[in-house]
Amino acid sequence: MLSQSYSVTTRGKSALSSFIANKRLLLPLLICLAILFEPLRELTIGTLADAFFQVSVFVAGTLAIYYFLVDRMPQLELSYLKAKSPALEISMAAILGALPGCGGAIIVVTQFTKGQASFASVVAVLTATMGDAAFLLLAKKPIEGLTIITLGIGVGIVSGLVVNLLHKPGFCQPDAQSKNVIECKAPSSAIRFSEPVWRWVLLPCLVIALLIAFNTDLGILTQPVELAGAALALFALTIWALSSKGQSYREVTAEDDEQDPPSKLAKVIHDTHFVTAWVVASFMLYELSVALFGLDLAAWFSQYAAFAPLIAIAIGMLPGCGPQIVVTSLYIQGVLPFSALAANAVANDGDALFPALALAPGAALVATLYSAIPALFVGYGLYYIANL
Repeated sequence: MLSQSYSVTTRGKSALSSFIANKRLLLPLLICLAILFEPLRELTIGTLADAFFQVSVFVAGTLAIYYFLVDRMPQLELSYLKAKSPALEISMAAILGALPGCGGAIIVVTQFTKGQASFASVVAVLTATMGDAAFLLLAKKPIEGLTIITLGIGVGIVSGLVVNLLHKPGFCQPDAQSKNVIECKAPSSAIRFSEPVWRWVLLPCLVIALLIAFNTDLGILTQPVELAGAALALFALTIWALSSKGQSYREVTAEDDEQDPPSKLAKVIHDTHFVTAWVVASFMLYELSVALFGLDLAAWFSQYAAFAPLIAIAIGMLPGCGPQIVVTSLYIQGVLPFSALAANAVANDGDALFPALALAPGAALVATLYSAIPALFVGYGLYYIANL
């Protein structure tokens, strides 16, 4: 009896310490404090509602369509294309990288570690990918989103072809003994709890989001809709915080691991919560900087526009999609110029950098540095054109 009691107490203490160490919980906690603080309540509720109806709902809808289509596309082995033509392999790697999300990039990185893809294809895919930020951009500004995707494919192909001339296909390829396995995990209880909620609210919320997007007057429903949007955004933040240990940099800035067994709905929910968390963080940071400090980021970047692409590239070299979603959010809000967005899109490697660092760290670091070079050309080329 005493040993059982001690075991339960130990497990309880361990769970509590893990809960306290979860850095993800800081965001919903700070949001709740902002709601309780009367001077910030209206601003916080409005920001949460905007993030949910202007971003989260469209991202969830886009993800659902995307994963439905991806399920029906055959998976391509780059080894066959590499044997046919290096240019064909590099082109396909760039196309896979340009697909929204990080799935295509992770496929190429994994095939590289197996000796089925060349180092040039890794550079091409990491240069072309925009990660989860592409979902946000396509949902809010589809023309710009398609432009960035097309640009990423072109720059990725050119970068890959140049690297193919400089390095052998097996450059930086890890030995078979050094390969690590990235395991899938079962969906968390928090995600399972949120699944029926999303099944019920997605379609009606999508209708409301479309009405808001077309500036439809909701009349007496305006305030209830705003409160519902804020509540659902806070719900998404809380589920995101509870679905991971949130103790490492990767667990905060990257998507959660693949689910076993695979579930399209769980994947849509995971990605939507992840994007929502970073969008809410960037929206709140922007609104608070304006409301509390009178900081006009748009005016600052306009005055120092020459530094915007460089700053965006520096952020792009950080692993994970979270920081890149912040950059895309600032562009959508009119804070950053298109040149900075394009530079960040080329420089960033999204979540694909995490498995790359685990499976082939040398290749990941060199490819990341290489992707910054075309990012400089793209960012400052567009900056120069915009100022002609």
